[in-house]
Formats: sequence, structure tokens, C-alpha cells
Amino acid sequence: MEKGQKWIVELIIIIAAVLFIRAFFVQAFNIPSASMQPTLLIGDFILVNKLLYRLSEPQRGDIVVFKYPQNKSLDYIKRVVGVPGDRVKFESVEVNGLKVYSLRVNGEELGIKFIKKTEFEGREYAVFEESLPIGGGKVITHRVWFRTRGFNLSGMCKYDCRSGFLNYDIPIIPEGNCLASDKGICTEFIVPDNSYFVMGDNRDNSEDSRFWGFVPRENIVGKAFVIYFSGRVPSLTPDDVSFFTGFKQLFYALVNPRPSRIGKPLIW
Repeated sequence: MEKGQKWIVELIIIIAAVLFIRAFFVQAFNIPSASMQPTLLIGDFILVNKLLYRLSEPQRGDIVVFKYPQNKSLDYIKRVVGVPGDRVKFESVEVNGLKVYSLRVNGEELGIKFIKKTEFEGREYAVFEESLPIGGGKVITHRVWFRTRGFNLSGMCKYDCRSGFLNYDIPIIPEGNCLASDKGICTEFIVPDNSYFVMGDNRDNSEDSRFWGFVPRENIVGKAFVIYFSGRVPSLTPDDVSFFTGFKQLFYALVNPRPSRIGKPLIW
């Protein structure tokens, strides 16, 4: 076999191996927006385990990548807060002089503790530590942000309310699953079978299940488990993300790296 032919065969084998690994085992994604801050920053590049959920089910606390239910060409990343059958309740509370909300899952409170205030893109946020029960008596703690001023959605819209507009043609909670409501917002509900309730850790800057509904089990791609690279990059909306913008963001990250975040695990 000539050198040129051998090189082509080797390239084909490498590409096939990469595609096989990407399809069944591990896939790389980058974080385009601030919806998961402070856990994941804009410009974090993560690896997602795609095999895990072929062998087990997503658990509370998992950071998952999934196909956006209303446009499956888009990949979203959020934290699982409620699994099938969970009873989730939002409760308005005042902590350290700030009006925020806490949650109860199956009657167990997700405790929140004020840590500090911070600023991001000209807005002030309050940083809290949240405790999330994950079953078997185990609890994970992670940090969440709340805006100190402005919009705060403490519950699920009964109908699609992305961008603040109610769309009465798209109910997002099955009939009978909303147990309590306040001014059109469902404050207590049961997560349907084969569905998951997900939220961003940046609670007042995240378009998540509260706005467009539950995530079907078949939409979940995998679990994020490590930040393999990180750098300062421009923010993007999900609609801006494409094959080519991924390379562009990686270039920005290589030029402006954040070494302290590289290798950070996302497994609790």
C-alpha cells in the first residue's frame, strides 16, 4: 500500500473511532451563557458522559445536557432538581434581608445559606449555598445566584412563558400535576413520569423548566463530569451556537485561558 493510501486509511479509522466514542461514550460541549453560574462559567469546555444514562437514570443534583424540548437541534445544560414522581414546592423566604425562594422536594427543604454579594455584567447578585437531597440520606451542596433586584420566578408557568409572554396554546404542566398556584404560577407540582424538572444555578438568569416545561427522558444526552478547558470568551445565546462558533469560542479560550478551572470535576 502506498504512503498516500495508508494515510487516508488511518485518517478514516481515526475519524470513525472519534465518531463512535462521540456517539456512545463521551462528547464535548462548551458553555455559551451565564445560566449555570457560578457552577459553570461562560467559556468552560466540558465533557459529558453519554454512556451513564444508558445504564442508569438521572438523579437529583446531576448537571445534564439535553435536547431542548421545543427545538431538538439545540443542546441545553441545567441541573436536575426533580425526578419522576417528585413533589416540588416553591416557598418565598427572606434571607439576610433579601426576598428569594427556597424549594421543598418530597417535603424535604433545600436549605439555602447566604454567602456574599457579587456583580456580573453590571447587575448585583446574591450568592447562596443550596443543599439538595439526592436520596439515601445523602445531600450535595452547590452555589446558586439570585438577583438582588428585579425579576424572580418562584414556580412554573402553567403555560409557556418564555421571554415573559404567555402562550396559552402550550400548556407545560399536565392536568392534575399542579397542586397549588398563585397568580398563574404553579408553586407546587408533581413531576410527571419519564420527565425531569431542571433549573439553572443562576436562578434569575436561566430559561429552564419553569418557563417551558419538563424535560422528557429521551431528550437527555448525558451527565457533565469535568471541565477539560476554560477561558474568557464572548457570551452566546443558544440560537447562536453552531459547529463553527464552537471552534471560535475555543480559539478565544486558548488566547485567554483560566488555568484554575481546568480539570475541575462536576461529580458529587
